[in-house]
Amino acid sequence: MSQNLYMPIPATIERIAEETPNIKTFTIRPREPVPFEAGQFVELTVPGVGEAPFTPSSSPTITDEMEITIMKTGHVTDFLHEMEEGAPVGVRGPYGRAYPIDDFKGREILIAGGGCGVGPLRALLLAVAEDLDSYKRVILRYGARSPVDIVFRDAQQRGWNLGGALDVMVTVDHDAPGWDGHVGVLPSILTEEYLDCDPDDGIAVMCGPPVMMQFTVEALMERGYRAENIFLSLERNMSCGVGKCGHCRLGKYYICTDGPVFSWDEIRDNPTLWDD
Repeated sequence: MSQNLYMPIPATIERIAEETPNIKTFTIRPREPVPFEAGQFVELTVPGVGEAPFTPSSSPTITDEMEITIMKTGHVTDFLHEMEEGAPVGVRGPYGRAYPIDDFKGREILIAGGGCGVGPLRALLLAVAEDLDSYKRVILRYGARSPVDIVFRDAQQRGWNLGGALDVMVTVDHDAPGWDGHVGVLPSILTEEYLDCDPDDGIAVMCGPPVMMQFTVEALMERGYRAENIFLSLERNMSCGVGKCGHCRLGKYYICTDGPVFSWDEIRDNPTLWDD
């Protein structure tokens, strides 16, 4: 992390890949390495425009460049989506709590994502893939609104280049010509018919729109997953990234400093958890 919490490290946009009509993956190269752990986030600065928090979607083992998958949703992201390769940006961080990957070893991991939420989960998946034999089994379940909205589509169709080592299933909310996969919301492929899993000791990790996570948690609890073994990546309302502005307060927690990774056991009793 940079010594100055508020001073971004100068960086350059090296590559831009269009994932969907409103999601792009930006590869940035900071002037100095920005090491991070899967689940942590950074603040990405657009000079003269502002900054916003994003969780990297690249492997934590690569520190000379970083990939960030960004949906076009607001002021800063609108500007980012208009930028070109070679443009200057800034990055500060990393911040927040990462996934407790060491505690996952020897156990089955279910990774469940929706929409752009697969970005942060990709960093976890790539970290796990570095030492795949240390885990009992890795399962990926992903949902998108339609086939055109599938993020990292090529990688998902190739089993994330892990061959048969990864159990992957993708679903879409709405069918479209040429789509021969499952149609239905994400929880519909978490049933016994589509998911053979180990709820008693297995780990479940999820990231995506709040409504998706709400019903996914319910589906996993019905399957028998333990609350302490379900982890959510919450990124809502973060702003400063260092717990000063209070914008991301969730009960007794600040998402930016106490999270963004939380166990369901920690936050399940918060009455405002799923509020916009």
